[in-house]
Amino acid sequence: MFGELTKPLTFDFQSYINELQANPWQYFTLALDIVIVCFLLYEFVKFTKKSRVWQLLKGIAWLIVITILSNVLRLRILNFILTSFMTYGVIALLVIFQPELRRALEQLGSSTFTKMFGMDKSLRDKTKEDIYKVAIATQELSKTKTGALIVFERDIKIQDIIETGVEINSVVSPQLLVNIFVPNTPLHDGAVVIANNQIVSAACILPLTDDKEMARGLGTRHRAAIGISKESDAVVVVVSEETGKVSIAKDGTLIADVSEDALKRILMKHLVTARFGSEERTTRMSKLRGKVQAEKKKLQEKKANRNK
Repeated sequence: MFGELTKPLTFDFQSYINELQANPWQYFTLALDIVIVCFLLYEFVKFTKKSRVWQLLKGIAWLIVITILSNVLRLRILNFILTSFMTYGVIALLVIFQPELRRALEQLGSSTFTKMFGMDKSLRDKTKEDIYKVAIATQELSKTKTGALIVFERDIKIQDIIETGVEINSVVSPQLLVNIFVPNTPLHDGAVVIANNQIVSAACILPLTDDKEMARGLGTRHRAAIGISKESDAVVVVVSEETGKVSIAKDGTLIADVSEDALKRILMKHLVTARFGSEERTTRMSKLRGKVQAEKKKLQEKKANRNK
């Protein structure tokens, strides 16, 4: 019996058709198989489009096309070089794109039950309050041109980053955030991490981005913000010490010079709507259900009047 379980699965199309005809229950497993494969492909494409992997896949696709053409046209030297590269290049790609692969596995392992079944409304409201408090602190820091770096942890945990700083574990407040980043204070040099609706740590050390093109002309804070947003799904708010301008880093990209309203809107999108779902949509659905119930009641009343 154990040998049967460990026997590798093979796919013979004709045999599979015969199995379907012999056992209609196999149609259910076929449908389940297709749904799972489609879901995994969708998640894979969605993830790759947010990272450098998408550009890599397009490059690999071109290499495959050129390899096939070189074989058809009998370009032996080019075909040998390309096939050799594709054979041994896989190992090199695993090393080069190790951060993206780690991030993909972390996202796969992160809990999605909260997204599937929804979250407590009070937690949604608390997150919205935290966003407004951070926006207030950010504007105050921007006015005084005080450099700041605020990281919002999301699904992918950044405990290794949190442990590099000083433990705070305090409620989010504008006054505390402003005081943390006052120059020449013990905690001002580094990032503040907000997780589970708390300021969990300050003076945290973030990884700098290795993208030289993107990092050109940016300060250390902005490079650190891009770096942590590449290695996790965190959303990072940056205040420039030189210009006082506010920027947001997400998925390895930087949105520069955002206004207070834009800051709130972007944070709401990634921290509230993406996690809890659209509150407006829920309200619209409730109103629609109310209208349907009212129409049903009217129809029942008309029917009752006719019977009289």
